[in-house]
Amino acid sequence: MHTLEELKNGQLKGAKHIKIACGLNEFPIEILDLADTLEILDLSQNNLSSLPPNFDKLSKLKIAFFSDNLFTELPEVLGKCQSLEMIGFKSNQIKIVSENALPKITRWLILTNNQIEIIPKSLGNCYRLQKLALAGNKIKELPGEMVNCQNLELIRISANLLTYFPNWLLQLPKLSWVAYAGNPFSEMAQIPNDLSKIVWTDLTINEQLGQGASGIIYKSSLKGFGEEVAVKIFKGEVTSDGLPLNEMNACMAAGNHPNLVNVLGKIANHPQQKEGLVMSLIPSNYNNLGNPPSFESCSRDIFNQGTNFTISQMINISKGIASVCKQLHSLGINHGDLYAHNIMFDKDGNNLLGDFGAATFYDVNSDMAEALQKIEVRAFGCLLDDMLMNTYENKLFPNIKLLEHLRDNCMQNDILKRPSFEEIVANINEL
Repeated sequence: MHTLEELKNGQLKGAKHIKIACGLNEFPIEILDLADTLEILDLSQNNLSSLPPNFDKLSKLKIAFFSDNLFTELPEVLGKCQSLEMIGFKSNQIKIVSENALPKITRWLILTNNQIEIIPKSLGNCYRLQKLALAGNKIKELPGEMVNCQNLELIRISANLLTYFPNWLLQLPKLSWVAYAGNPFSEMAQIPNDLSKIVWTDLTINEQLGQGASGIIYKSSLKGFGEEVAVKIFKGEVTSDGLPLNEMNACMAAGNHPNLVNVLGKIANHPQQKEGLVMSLIPSNYNNLGNPPSFESCSRDIFNQGTNFTISQMINISKGIASVCKQLHSLGINHGDLYAHNIMFDKDGNNLLGDFGAATFYDVNSDMAEALQKIEVRAFGCLLDDMLMNTYENKLFPNIKLLEHLRDNCMQNDILKRPSFEEIVANINEL
C-alpha cells in the first residue's frame, strides 16, 4: 500500500505497481507522470467517480482496479488505453457500459455487483477475452456478438435478470468454467428437506480456519458429537461467483460421496439470522492441490515451485474428481469452479472437492445438458494438464501416455466429441 503523500512528493517515480486507498475523491493527477513505467494501478476502496480524459496517457498500464468506488459509468477513456488487458470495477454503481469503453485486447473483465442492464455488443470484439465476471447486475440478455470471444474460458453471469440461457456459450471451444445461478431461467433441483437442523447454541465456535468470498469457516465443537466439525457462516453478499444461498443449496443437494466434504446439517437460530452449514472437518494432513490463477495465468491455476505429482497421486486424484463430477452431473449440478485450488489432497492422492460458490442447477433432460457437462469436462482436462505439467515422472510411462490422451480428448475444441464423466470414470478405472 502506498500513500498519497509519497505520490505527490515524487517518491513513487519509476513505480510499476501502485495501490492507494485513502478515501480519494478525485483521481490523483500525479499518477499520469508515471506513464513510462506504471503497469498495475489499484485505486480500489476510495470515493472516485470519474477518470481524467487523458488517462490513456498511461500507455504501459496493463491492469486497472477501481473496485468499491462510486462510478456510475465505465469510463470510456479505458477503451483508448493501448496496453490495458485487465479491468476491475467490482462493487461500484455502474449502470452504463458504452460501446467504446473496452479495449479490444481485454483479457479479464470484472464488473461484479453493479447496476448494469445492457452489455455492449462491442464486447464481441474483445478477441483475447478469457475471463468475464458479471454476477450481481441487472442484465437481461448477453449480446450474440460475444460468440466471437473464442478464447473465453470462464464466465460468471449469476444473480442477474437473464430470462434464457445464452446458447451461443455452448459453441465456445475453450469455455470451461460457467456460473449462472440466480437468474429467472435457472433450474432449481430438489433441495433435501430431511437435512438435519443444528441449533446454533449446540455449537462452540473455535478458531477461524479460513475465509472465502462467500463466507467464513471455523473449527467448532458440536454438542453430542464425538469429533470437531467445520462451520461455514455465509456472508449473504454477492460474490464474484454469485449468491451464497445458491452455494448452500448446491452443497446440500450434492449428496454424500467419498470425495465430497460431508454436510452434517444446516444451522438454525443463528443470532444474526445468518445462513450456515455444519460439515465434517477436513483432515489436517490435507493441502490445496494448487493455487488460484495469477494476473499472468488469468484463467489457469498456478503451482508452487518444485511441485511434483507422482503417477499414483495423479491417478487417485483423477479417479476421485471424475467420480464426484459424474455424481454431480447425474443430479443436474454443474460445479462451475473445477480447479486444483478447490481440491484438497494428501500425500497418497486421496482428495476432496470443495467450494460450490459457482455451482448451478440444470435440467438433466434439457437440450443443453450434454454440452453443459462437457464444458465442465474441459475443466477436468485442464486439471489433468496441470498435474501432467507438474510431474517429474517419465513421460514414456504407459499410464502417463494414457492420462495425456484423456486430457487431449477432454480439451478438444469440438465440445460434443469430448467424453462424458461416465466415460472418463470408466477409462480411469482401467489404469
